[in-house]
Amino acid sequence: MSKITIIGSGNIGLSLAKGLVKSALFTADKITLTRRNIQALQEEAEAGFNVSDNNPLAVRTADIIVLAILPQQLRKIMEEIKEDVRPDQVIVSVVSGVSCADVKAVLGDHLQVVRAMPNTAIAIGQSMTCIATDDAQVEAVAQVERLFEAVGAVVVIQEDLMTSATALCACGIAFFLRAIRAASQGGVEIGFHAHDALKMAVQTAKGAADLLLQTQNHPEGEIDKVTSPKGCTIAGLNEMEHNGFSSAFIKGIKLSAKKAGGLYND
Repeated sequence: MSKITIIGSGNIGLSLAKGLVKSALFTADKITLTRRNIQALQEEAEAGFNVSDNNPLAVRTADIIVLAILPQQLRKIMEEIKEDVRPDQVIVSVVSGVSCADVKAVLGDHLQVVRAMPNTAIAIGQSMTCIATDDAQVEAVAQVERLFEAVGAVVVIQEDLMTSATALCACGIAFFLRAIRAASQGGVEIGFHAHDALKMAVQTAKGAADLLLQTQNHPEGEIDKVTSPKGCTIAGLNEMEHNGFSSAFIKGIKLSAKKAGGLYND
């Protein structure tokens, strides 16, 4: 079994580690988690994970190295480990706005670098993860694909679409959560208690998503099934559109994509 080191054990890094163990793709003793404050990893250490605050040491024994840190911290971390990475290792970056070329510029052109962009639903094994590379071998990409299939769905895309994937999937989960929150607030206004309204909005949103996933139908086809002439559904939809619902959603995604592309250099 391969060994994996996850540098930067925040929400994404920890969720990936736990998902890999839960799926039986890795055992905890094959995963090393690093963090500056190692005390924050006490629970993980008790669960059998290797923990360390020494990044260079942690990468030496790894077959796969996952960089799961903030863009502003990445260059410092890469400078710290660049003497310890090897050509036979696969480098996986989940850092927003950082290209494979950016990673290679510090760590070396000879490395296998694959980018991955999961979202926070990785914590429950329901991430939508996009992965891409510039020129990593097919085997390396397949290896990374298997990692993230353990914690959700995976799509392999062209690297020039990765900032777009960040906006649609990583930032996007917040957009859908806000839409659910708005629906629950609407429910309160029309007479439901807050906890009931939220439960109803959440399940309705889940049902809508599962409907598309299982039928593979287009959203508009399913919308047509709910809208009838002079009905209440089309009235509500048109009122939302008159107030810019779709336009606001699209503009938000476009702005997030623009912002995501500049995080590393900012």
